[in-house]
Amino acid sequence: MNSAPSVLLSGFADESANDKRAELQFAAFAALGLRYYSIRFIDVGNGIKNVMALEEGEVETVKKLQSDYGLEVSSIGSPIGKVKLLDVDDGTQNRYVPFDEYLKKDVVTACDRAEALGAKLIRGFSFYHPRDTSPEEHLDQVADQLGQIAEACDARRLTFGLEVEANLVGQSGNLLAEIARRVNHPAMLTIFDAANIVVQGFTADEVFGEYLAMKPSLGWLHIKDYHDPSPSGRIGHVDEASLEHFVPADVGDSGHEAILRDFKSLIPEIEQRMSARGVPGVFFDLEPHVKGGGQFGGFSGPDGFGVALRGLCRTLDYVGIGYDLRNMDDIRASR
Repeated sequence: MNSAPSVLLSGFADESANDKRAELQFAAFAALGLRYYSIRFIDVGNGIKNVMALEEGEVETVKKLQSDYGLEVSSIGSPIGKVKLLDVDDGTQNRYVPFDEYLKKDVVTACDRAEALGAKLIRGFSFYHPRDTSPEEHLDQVADQLGQIAEACDARRLTFGLEVEANLVGQSGNLLAEIARRVNHPAMLTIFDAANIVVQGFTADEVFGEYLAMKPSLGWLHIKDYHDPSPSGRIGHVDEASLEHFVPADVGDSGHEAILRDFKSLIPEIEQRMSARGVPGVFFDLEPHVKGGGQFGGFSGPDGFGVALRGLCRTLDYVGIGYDLRNMDDIRASR
């Protein structure tokens, strides 16, 4: 009997701890049965820092602690690409960094963190276009810059994942698919996140269409959902600080059941894609935001993260996608 196609479960561990302390993040993930985590914000004794800001000694502390708790890093949750594309005042607080400087400093730092922590994947974004312009106007520049980022990652045998998100040039599945088509580099794949599309006023049917557009370039999925009790139709610029209706994947407006049912048949193809990049499988990375989310992160707490994980597992069970949580063999091996 053929076994069901399977995925690897991971998540943004900083969402599970109130104060971002490393020990609390890792204890929560170990207790939930997870083997992988994505690192974003963390406190290893010197205050909360983004992974990009960690010093060498702090990285070593993270490595020891993750080993103590039986965890491995699935991806570096970097903010690469969450800066302005052009140096213009558009009424936002987004910062601008000249791209040559950004490539030599920030991108190199993200690669350094991935290598040090044993990750093969770096999460990133597609740059903020000026608020009063359309994203389509900037596809050529974005594709050029992301192509250079992909080259930099590839030189280190790493893979850059481009996440779909509101207010960026790649704010929809179709736009992200077009960027991927123009870049056309094996070191740049895309990350589907259904909630990031729903918050822009897309219906479940439209979300499914955006997912379909991304299929040829997909590398992995972020899992969160959104339920708006009073939807008002398509939104232009999204006020990310005001978003407050994030929910687990089995109760939101995204239609995860239909998406994952289709994705099931795609898993073997993506496994091959990821294997060629040195990645152990197809990751589903939980980023639930169930207690709140914003431009650069979110929070769920250990209880909220558990609810979100169980909601995802129920959906995976229903559509017939396999997954693996820790079991007694793992406990015995850790004695």
